[in-house]
Amino acid sequence: MRVPPSFLEDIRGRVSISAVVGRKVAWDRRKSNPGKGDYWACCPFHGEKSPSFHVDDRKGRYHCFGCKASGDIFTFLVEKEGLSFPEAVERLAQEAGLQMPVMSEAERERETQRASLYDVMEMAAKFFEAELQAARGSRARGYLADRQLSPAIQKEFRLGYAPDDRSALRSHLADKGVPVEQMAEAGLVIAGDDIPVAYDRFRDRVMFPIRDPRGRVIAFGGRAMSKDVPAKYLNSPETPLFHKGQVLYNLDKARAPAHEKRAIIAVEGYVDVIAMHRAGLPHAVAPLGTALTEDQLRMLWKQAAEPILCFDGDGAGIKAAYRALDLALPLLEPGHSLRFALLPEGQDPDDLLKAQGPEAVREVVDGAQPLADMLWQRALDQNDRSTPERRAQFEKELRSLLNTIADDVVKKHYLAECGERMRALFAPMGGNRGPNTRRQAFGKTAGNRPFKPNMRPWDIQQPPTAGLRRLAAQATPQSGAERRERMIVLTLINHPELVHEVLDEFAGLEMVVPELDSLRTQIIDSAALGSGLDGTDLKAHLINMGSGPLLDRLETQAKRLNEWFLGSGAAQDDARTGLRQMIALHRKTITLERELRAAEAAFAADPTEEKLNALKAVREQLSSHAGSEAQIQGFGAASGRAVDAIT
Repeated sequence: MRVPPSFLEDIRGRVSISAVVGRKVAWDRRKSNPGKGDYWACCPFHGEKSPSFHVDDRKGRYHCFGCKASGDIFTFLVEKEGLSFPEAVERLAQEAGLQMPVMSEAERERETQRASLYDVMEMAAKFFEAELQAARGSRARGYLADRQLSPAIQKEFRLGYAPDDRSALRSHLADKGVPVEQMAEAGLVIAGDDIPVAYDRFRDRVMFPIRDPRGRVIAFGGRAMSKDVPAKYLNSPETPLFHKGQVLYNLDKARAPAHEKRAIIAVEGYVDVIAMHRAGLPHAVAPLGTALTEDQLRMLWKQAAEPILCFDGDGAGIKAAYRALDLALPLLEPGHSLRFALLPEGQDPDDLLKAQGPEAVREVVDGAQPLADMLWQRALDQNDRSTPERRAQFEKELRSLLNTIADDVVKKHYLAECGERMRALFAPMGGNRGPNTRRQAFGKTAGNRPFKPNMRPWDIQQPPTAGLRRLAAQATPQSGAERRERMIVLTLINHPELVHEVLDEFAGLEMVVPELDSLRTQIIDSAALGSGLDGTDLKAHLINMGSGPLLDRLETQAKRLNEWFLGSGAAQDDARTGLRQMIALHRKTITLERELRAAEAAFAADPTEEKLNALKAVREQLSSHAGSEAQIQGFGAASGRAVDAIT
């Protein structure tokens, strides 16, 4: 609805700008002169110690001489509190005692109907809140206590409980004069011609009110207390008030801190939002049980130029991140992008908060990757680049994807950025490339991890120069790290009962071979499905996933090199001993190789004798480590073999 300029002037004439701004700042008494309508304060839009923010009641304007923020009463509410312009007008009109301009008859009828539904939803929210505190809500209160959701948090987010009763809410609303038809229209009861008596939609569930940007309850999400129900989480259906693809949970509370921080975080669910809030990140929102929609993405961009999407680090979370990437790519504009924060695998924000505290949650958010890095990572993970033809296909598919970007300027820069990364990825490193030479992606670090600012030199993969190659020890066709990765993975394929014993160590290993890293993910995912998985089942699953040729190659190499303890015929004790030894050796090797790369980089930057000696010392230590493996007392005896060494 369009607001006449004369109506805006009436509001400005009745509400002083000092009254509006004064709620957010403390006036400087020495510089301010209230008698002349002249006020000074420290700017609410940027941090400062000396007041440079000026408000002039006579002009109805504010201006900061530091950050140059300026505007009127409407602008202030939009910029400081994140209101839309119509919302700012409506709030100030109410404060001024003015009625909003008259609507058409059709508009008035629609608004009356919606207003009535808002009242019904508010009644339902209060009912659920009361039930949570009543006797019937004791189990729900216990559940919330177990999730460390305190009474204060319950009150702040208006959590409630829907009793395990088909008519509890219906009867309550009927007593207040609400007809069943209106309850059904609000999505609170299930009714129909084939249903003799309408019944409550939400039963035996912890209730999360879903609010619009103005804080009005428009829907509910319910978390089942029983394990026997088909849907663990249940949202309200589409109603005149609620269109789930156009709503973000908690946006009403999040947008003011989002505007102040110039950042907003999107997580996956209600409890995740509350966990973020408890971790000191109140600018968190969530879509409602569906993948992020274009409308929701545009809502995020209204709050911040680069929203952070935070996903679980498991396979489902990665897929959700990639779906969001594909949604955003065609919509990118100059200054508008996304960043991606991936949680440790198997943990949501609530799990991480409980296990490691608020700082760990904030570290994940602070380490969010730019969209460009996420795009490049996916391209590397999902493409085989082992032959010239496959590399050509990789380049063609990536360029085709980038061409979906609608904005020509953004597209140009993405094509240039990925072009540089491809040149670095495929470029020879100081000599002819052999078939087994490892390539490191631009923007990637050792262990196939994304580059992050402020990394230390030994965290970064440095391509050695030809001169350094001559100084380096004679290379073997396969590094010790690569060999041990193969041995660790094959041991767990043949002895999956050991996965749970070494899960943390296995999941945290830095792996340099992408195909083995991918195999690791499949093994962990399979083990998570149940505790009774055996080697035969696991191999069948991996073959179905397309890893059959890789498994054959691993088994052939193990037989050729007489690595008997990797096979299914080895005793579990020997397999366990060998596995733990390999994990320990692999960690040490990775550390030494990291030190070697740092020494190579230092020598390349400053080729002094001191740097050369340091390089030789690290190289000798690495060579010694690779050539003198520990002898394990009794290793092999359980399998009927003589004592052996792991090499």
